[in-house]
Amino acid sequence: MPDGFTVVVDRDACIGSGTCVSYAGKSFTQDDEAKAVFLDPPGDPLDLIQEVVQACPMSALTLVKE
Repeated sequence: MPDGFTVVVDRDACIGSGTCVSYAGKSFTQDDEAKAVFLDPPGDPLDLIQEVVQACPMSALTLVKE
């Protein structure tokens, strides 16, 4: 993933569906509340991370430039 980008997780919106972990498990995990956590550094390519952000069923993920 290019430097200068990150994913912000809206913890209030996240329902812990695990979609992000299923598709980009090198970049996302879930905490003890099953909420999404973006890993630093991410291990998946930017295009996959962008797809995961768009696929989130609750729109709880946002790709932002740092």
